[in-house]
Amino acid sequence: MRFGIIVFPGTWSDTDCHHAVKGVLGQEAEYVWHKETDLSRFDCVILPGGFSYGDYLRTGAIARFAPVMGAVEKFAASGRLVIGICNGFQILCEARLLPGVLTRNVNLQFRCDWVDLRVENTDTPFTNAAIKGQVLRVPISHGEGNYYADEKTLAELEASGRVIFRYSTPDGRITPEANPNGSLNNIAGITNAAGNVLGMMPHPERCCEALLGGEDGKVIFQSIINHVSGKSRAAVPAG
Repeated sequence: MRFGIIVFPGTWSDTDCHHAVKGVLGQEAEYVWHKETDLSRFDCVILPGGFSYGDYLRTGAIARFAPVMGAVEKFAASGRLVIGICNGFQILCEARLLPGVLTRNVNLQFRCDWVDLRVENTDTPFTNAAIKGQVLRVPISHGEGNYYADEKTLAELEASGRVIFRYSTPDGRITPEANPNGSLNNIAGITNAAGNVLGMMPHPERCCEALLGGEDGKVIFQSIINHVSGKSRAAVPAG
């Protein structure tokens, strides 16, 4: 399959994503400059982490108006897969492809650490290689990862199974201490109503090799490959 990795001015996690999907998982991958408007050649588009346009307004607020985002909206509307990681998650929220917002971490600190994520829903294109309740160990690197949505939106997300990842303890308990940024309900990743757009704050592309400290990020990319290729469920054990 072919991944398109969008590069905004200031993006810096694009090369990590390219290495993960091509160098580790052996898929085709191509960088996409933010001024491009045709994404028809791709099966999945990645909005990687970084500081698009320096994030001088709200994070992702300027990137949301980049020419490529019109193409991303059409791409998502066609049912193909979009995954936004960290700043990519923020951009998807600003573009209203996902509900809610990402605000400053509750402790006002930039957090760079490893966290544990409990997989809440495995019936998605992004988690079909996981086991429900599986805990993935994935790094974070953000100052504005505090997920917020109004009460009605939050209830809809919870009732429809669109909360895909929550920050947890290593044994899967959801506690305030396991939440690195103050996100409502420990939310670390959500999908849109159609289920083909995922936003997540942690960085799975940085944990696809044992050399980097863990391989749990492969679960997410392998799920995408499974979905696009139509392969049967193939669980990937936590590294």
